[in-house]
Amino acid sequence: VGTLIMNIQVQDLNHLGIIAGIIDEMGLVGEIDRQVGKHPQQIVSTGEAVKAMILNGLGFVSAPLYLFGQFFEGKATEHLLGGEIRAEHLNDDRLGRGLDDLWAVGLTELFSSVAMQAYRQFSVSAKSVHLDSSSFMVYGKYETEEAEDGTEAIAITYGYSKDHRPDLKQFLVDLICTGDGDVPLFLRVGDGNESDKAVFAQLMQQFRQQWDFEGIYVADSALYSEDNLQELGALRWITRVPLTLKAAQALVDSIDSSAFQPSQLSGYRIAECCSNYAGVQQRWLVIESDKRRDSDLKQLDKRLDKQCQQAQQQLRHLMTQEFHCPQDAQQTAAQLVQNWPYHCLDQLELIALNHYGSTGRPRKHQSPQSISYRLKAVVLNDPAALALAQRRCGRFILATNVLAPEALSHDDALQEYKGQQSPERGFRFLKDPLFFTSSVFLKTPQRVAALALVMGLCLLVYTLGQRLLRQSLIQSQATIPNQLGKPTSSPTLRWVFQSFQAIHLVWVNGIKQISNLTETRLKILRFMGAACQKYYLLC
Repeated sequence: VGTLIMNIQVQDLNHLGIIAGIIDEMGLVGEIDRQVGKHPQQIVSTGEAVKAMILNGLGFVSAPLYLFGQFFEGKATEHLLGGEIRAEHLNDDRLGRGLDDLWAVGLTELFSSVAMQAYRQFSVSAKSVHLDSSSFMVYGKYETEEAEDGTEAIAITYGYSKDHRPDLKQFLVDLICTGDGDVPLFLRVGDGNESDKAVFAQLMQQFRQQWDFEGIYVADSALYSEDNLQELGALRWITRVPLTLKAAQALVDSIDSSAFQPSQLSGYRIAECCSNYAGVQQRWLVIESDKRRDSDLKQLDKRLDKQCQQAQQQLRHLMTQEFHCPQDAQQTAAQLVQNWPYHCLDQLELIALNHYGSTGRPRKHQSPQSISYRLKAVVLNDPAALALAQRRCGRFILATNVLAPEALSHDDALQEYKGQQSPERGFRFLKDPLFFTSSVFLKTPQRVAALALVMGLCLLVYTLGQRLLRQSLIQSQATIPNQLGKPTSSPTLRWVFQSFQAIHLVWVNGIKQISNLTETRLKILRFMGAACQKYYLLC
């Protein structure tokens, strides 16, 4: 009886087929190769190298880029990347050359061209976009230098750290995202000491030129300055007015509760007034938020307790001092109170101390040689200051140059500003400890900046995939189980990735098969479309 010899090979696939399918549907590889160019002798083109980096970046195994090649060991590399690409081809040298290629063609322009292609392919809506920035810390010296083509690299340097790590050098990333699925449409890498206020208006103008965008721009209070508002010109915008402006602070302090009207958004009330700040006609919307008021009141109580302790300590020190005259004592007490925003002195007394120039009890009818004075008082809350601080709690001001309420209602303006969390969610995603760029360490500033582009492309792929799945579920009125096993129509793509662990590409005598495709996994893949399904041999 003959013995049947079977040749079996098992390679990890997991959720990487979903990522590869979204990348393919975007046309990312072809667009990058079109701009960078492809040498006929290259085994791995730059576009394919970037696809591999995104697979690495969204692998969620804490494998940074210096373990780039190791990440693909045991993976279905040829199946995912095509051609004859194997793990050994994805080494540090190919990674470095790929990052250099990205830098050479221009990072912002390249990201915009890829995002525009994906925007059209996935029918993303962009009635409004949201601009924000964040800092990314690095380890190393990173001296500013010129690239081989003469262009100057970004300045990786010390600056205001949004991660509260002023001891580390950093670079900044600016993102513009659409509210439809948090999809990033624009990315720019900037110097580590750059000011948002100095560049936000320029970035909006740059985005307008690249995208021919006629919608509304939304940004935080860094946009609101005299120079920026004048530079924006006819662009339509919504932003928050910083309460450091005297006019804004006076309005928040003085406006009466009766001026507010309930919003259709639960927990909000809105009052409108006009402004001509910076010579730009605009609407100011004073917002009262119940949730924010509760949070602000709790923070106020903490500040009161802390500042009361400081005031009492300062008063105890003051009461040990002696003054030559009552006026000096009273003046010193008044200067001390000026530094207390919420407290005042009560039961203020002046105690006279007689000095006779000798020790022991003074003789009867002996006149003192000198008299000094000490203060005695207690610290109390200042009722007027406290009432004013409590009135401010929960209030903020939005500004827009869309003057007609029928073009942009109060509620719509508030809803658009609440969507400012889009880029914030993107930055949280990029800074997640599981993401491979949580700590950046590459040799040159140019490669660090190019890596930031790859980070942005990872976010682009992730948000497009999550948006696709959620829209498909809602349109089909279907659900899938979440982490707790409960049905949901708005799962995170990260949970889907986690639920696709232990899926393998199995070769049996040269024939491909997929193992461990459960009914739930098959259901998810049906909603992800043919581009993802093909990697699981479903079409």
